[in-house]
Amino acid sequence: MRPWVLLTQAGIPFTEHMVRFDSFDAGSHFRQAVDAVNPVGKVPVLLDNAHLSTSGQPLAVWDIAEYVAESFPDKQLWPSAVPVRARARSVCADMHSGFGALRSHFPMNIEASLPDVGELVLRDKPAVRAELNRLCTLWESLLGEHGGPLLFGNFTVADAYFAPVVMRLKTYAVPVPPAVAAYMDAVCALPGVQQWMAGALAEHDFLDFEEPYRLRR
Repeated sequence: MRPWVLLTQAGIPFTEHMVRFDSFDAGSHFRQAVDAVNPVGKVPVLLDNAHLSTSGQPLAVWDIAEYVAESFPDKQLWPSAVPVRARARSVCADMHSGFGALRSHFPMNIEASLPDVGELVLRDKPAVRAELNRLCTLWESLLGEHGGPLLFGNFTVADAYFAPVVMRLKTYAVPVPPAVAAYMDAVCALPGVQQWMAGALAEHDFLDFEEPYRLRR
């Protein structure tokens, strides 16, 4: 999701190969398809046909954002100043490995509207409330420091990293401070995010084990 938004918003052409998720079991179609191209068995993965591995296969990269930023320096996907760039990388790492309670209890679902679920989760899950507070504090700090409308002023890798969380907060109608709400609107207005949302809405797919809060689409 995040690399898709990053590449699309930056105007970098790529070909998407979607594998429908059935399970992480070794015998599943999803796992077999992913294992065939990625040695760590995870998605997303970028296959660069311009660079072949020692086995003659396209180079498989799963730290996609950093690779893309280095491959296309003209796109300025990281802030130019060293201290600011270090901060941007730090918040991306925080998003990559953190906010587990928020992501677990607010599963990703672009096409759903679940405000009642959001209210219940915030009532019953103190860990989610704590992470939401930390997230809002982080975003408000960055927006105040760099003037918005995005976290570091212009679009960077950081905004692509946080786009899925923005979608979660929208889906579950989570109350946020005005500055955070404005940032979320700015992310949703990005052409790359607009295309991502349109693609998700066009899938018309329903996986009951992926949607714990709904019986049907």
